[in-house]
Amino acid sequence: MSHTIQATGAGSGHPASSRRPNSTLIVIYLSLGGLSFAVLQSLVAPALATIGKDLSVTTSDASWILTAYLLSAAVLTPILGRLGDMVGKRKVLIIVLSLLLVGTVLAALAPNLGVLIIARALQGAAGAIMPLSIGVVRDELPKERVGVTIGLLSAIFGIGAGVGIVAAGPIVENLSWQWLFWLPAILVVIALIGVIFGMPESPVKTPGRLDILGAGILGVSLVSLLLAISEGENWGWDSFGTVGLLALGAIALVVFVLVELRTKEPLIDMRLMKVRGVWTAHVVALIFGFAMFGTFVLVPTLLQLPSATGYGFGDTVSEAGLFLLPTVIMMVIFGPVAGILVRKVGPKPPMLLGSIFVTAAFILPAIDHSQIWQIVVSGLLTGAGIGLALASTSNAIIESVPATQTGEAISVNTISRTIGSSIGTAVIAALISSHSTPQGLPLNDAFTIGFWVCAGVAVLAILGALAAPSMRQRRKQAEALGVEDLPDEADELHLLHTGRAEDAR
Repeated sequence: MSHTIQATGAGSGHPASSRRPNSTLIVIYLSLGGLSFAVLQSLVAPALATIGKDLSVTTSDASWILTAYLLSAAVLTPILGRLGDMVGKRKVLIIVLSLLLVGTVLAALAPNLGVLIIARALQGAAGAIMPLSIGVVRDELPKERVGVTIGLLSAIFGIGAGVGIVAAGPIVENLSWQWLFWLPAILVVIALIGVIFGMPESPVKTPGRLDILGAGILGVSLVSLLLAISEGENWGWDSFGTVGLLALGAIALVVFVLVELRTKEPLIDMRLMKVRGVWTAHVVALIFGFAMFGTFVLVPTLLQLPSATGYGFGDTVSEAGLFLLPTVIMMVIFGPVAGILVRKVGPKPPMLLGSIFVTAAFILPAIDHSQIWQIVVSGLLTGAGIGLALASTSNAIIESVPATQTGEAISVNTISRTIGSSIGTAVIAALISSHSTPQGLPLNDAFTIGFWVCAGVAVLAILGALAAPSMRQRRKQAEALGVEDLPDEADELHLLHTGRAEDAR
């Protein structure tokens, strides 16, 4: 597969003679868009029972409000990310933010569950904000600001998810569930206006055709897998529907890989998966998606249990959400810190450190979660770990692929995180359900086992980070082509990795 590159290099979007756009405002607009998407992903979860009651449906049926969002995001993220690389990231960002705004307003006005599910599917299209935003940052910002900014944007997706959990209780208790959508809509409007009037079109494009066949097969695979994971607890993990969808999803994924390897202009260049800096970043993102949403399920549930149980803390929904604030604050701090570290020592050390932090964050409450300080310290470690690791995975990909393939590579990373989040939520919910009293009250063992499971999964992130290439290894690869400035030559390194060294010369 060959690429037509109209312009490349971070921060090379505009000639010196032209007036550069205000990069700070661009980052603000992108941050608001990303924050809106992430908040909307988690904001409705604590309010499902309330929404279901108001719309006269069961909580199980109301869970489709979450499922529709995840399915739409997983399917549309790679398609829209690829379109951004092809026709321009700003154009596609405007489309994506418009869909997010329409979906958010429609959700706030939804008279029944069917309309609300459609609205959530429209919102899910905004999953492409992450790859598109990182592509814009790479194209528009000065090189010295790219790493830190990507760290901030990556952390925002974790921050938004945490803010959603924290804010849901107070919004529903003091306003109504409709305001779960009206408030984020304000952020979306600001972001959309900013992108339309304050952001230039990226000069880095990869002209070509959209791989419709690949998109269709990938859609079948992701919908099957995520539907089985999301509904497995309700349907039964050994039911024909769950097992059949898992099998269909796995088969379709294999077919997708085979088709993409033979397609001239694939939706996702599978050769990128051979690059160690890429596949290790995807593995770490998958695991952190699991760990992050494992935290968002376990901690609020534990805090809201009656203190009479001997292990619950008797907090309200709002009070329980506040205990996630330390996690959110640490994400805000350590996301940009990761970007600084990446520039100095490469993405591997902060990715490894973040994985160690999160592992420790789960081991502590797994050993004992009877004291509130243990929950708080666990939250601090979780936030620091997520901020470091997720920012590092995005930077690792940026340094491993050419600018023309930023969208598709980050899209896969975003999908990995989404799938990890779905698996984490489903697994922890199943553990809690299987370790409960006949009246449905979770037992203490549910939390002990849940924390240990998350700790065990986090260890896999440590192994993934250890497998990532070091700065020295990457420099050796660069020297093989006579490259002096490693960060500027990701295109040539990519050609080397994929066996196209002749093109690099």
